[in-house]
Amino acid sequence: MPPTRSHIRDVVAAYLERHPAEHDALRELLPALDAGADPADRPAAAGHITCSAVVVDPRRRVLHVRHGADGTLRLPGGRVEPDDRTLPDAALRAVRQWVGIPPAALCRTAEYRGVPLHIGVRAVGAGPAQGEPARLHYDFRMVFQPADGDIDPAPHAEGAATGTGWLPFDEVGPPALRARLLESGLDGRARPVNASALIHDGAGRYLLHLRDDVPDIWEPGAWALLGGGREPQDASLEDTVRRELREEAGLEPSAVEPYAVERVIGTDGTTVPVQIFTARWNGAPGALTLTEGVMLAWHDPQTVPRLRMSPSTLDLIRRHAEDHCWEPARAGAANAAVPHIVGVHLYLERDGEVLLGLRHPDSSYAASTHHFLAGHCEQESAVSCLVREAREEAGLVVDPADVDLVHLVHVVDRPGAQPRMQLVFRARRWLGEPQLLEPDRCVAWTWWPLDALPDPIVPYTRAAVEGIRAGRPYTELGWGRPGSAG
Repeated sequence: MPPTRSHIRDVVAAYLERHPAEHDALRELLPALDAGADPADRPAAAGHITCSAVVVDPRRRVLHVRHGADGTLRLPGGRVEPDDRTLPDAALRAVRQWVGIPPAALCRTAEYRGVPLHIGVRAVGAGPAQGEPARLHYDFRMVFQPADGDIDPAPHAEGAATGTGWLPFDEVGPPALRARLLESGLDGRARPVNASALIHDGAGRYLLHLRDDVPDIWEPGAWALLGGGREPQDASLEDTVRRELREEAGLEPSAVEPYAVERVIGTDGTTVPVQIFTARWNGAPGALTLTEGVMLAWHDPQTVPRLRMSPSTLDLIRRHAEDHCWEPARAGAANAAVPHIVGVHLYLERDGEVLLGLRHPDSSYAASTHHFLAGHCEQESAVSCLVREAREEAGLVVDPADVDLVHLVHVVDRPGAQPRMQLVFRARRWLGEPQLLEPDRCVAWTWWPLDALPDPIVPYTRAAVEGIRAGRPYTELGWGRPGSAG
């Protein structure tokens, strides 16, 4: 769908807010938009819109293409097509078509983002052969810069260009555009335009935001960090991240610290540098006032690979977790209260056999190892978690009334690591046969004889099965002494 009139009107309004002296030059465009004309529809409008890309490199030069018809150097650009959702999209498509540069090789600038650097206006005579009247031609000149320093364009077969060239600011043709470039301060260097917060509890859990699953937003339906784009009122990116935390979740951490600059792909396909801040907070997500998205929840590094999220966010959490190791003793807090992760496990027994799943070879936890059907409690009761995981992982229907707690394993993987309470529930009855509904987590469901468990198997899974058979309700593992009964 081509850009809507409201989108074009918003772009023009933002441009005029920066350059109020150009109201007269655009005085015929605004009434046309208000009257319902579509300036992107070439034959229908008295004023016609095109889009050009002003690609600025780190040497303060602008990319041009040489037209075969007259040999002149021009900005890559052209008319708005039906598939261009926004005016920047039209400029990005022109760069790809004319010189073969994909959107991911470019960034929007922190100074302009979606606002044109310049809107050129010129009169165009009638084209009787095409049935087009005389009209004003409005060229929206959108500015971009390379995502990674220099780029090497090459003329593309779709365009009429016979070559490319980079012109210094003071050699760019249109005088008004040249003047705007010289006063802009643009230097072609990619800088963060967004800020996000990596919030942790100081003991290995990360606060993640489940985004709305709606079209035309970044990462719909995925788990992500809280954050957003810099607004004009933000004096710094720290102001940006604090404002976003306050607006999205009513969250106001005492301190935020710069951690890293990450790069993601935006909804328009361009690269977006994001300044990541870290903050420590240890509250209940359900007590926050969430104004965007579906929910907030704590997750640990072992859980996040199973969530839908961008690879860059997953890598960021892993790096931060590795940097800190989450050993409270290092911080002088060996005796401090430490949150425990609660895991829920389904024990199904049939004809002397127990159901176990073989975990995927790429799993971050217990790869190619047998384990119970299991999950981590979110904002829910343990039994509700069990019922949900049984349905989501294997298509089994379990009635909460048919569930009994039969064993608890209190386990720590290594000294100083976050402890885990592993609850094992037996379902006396259930509906359905196990199905592979999450093949990225489990590659097989198999019934195993209780006296011939498979190898390899998760150690606490074996301990739980043996404890259940012996009638013991409790086992400890990893606490510096052998498993014990209670």
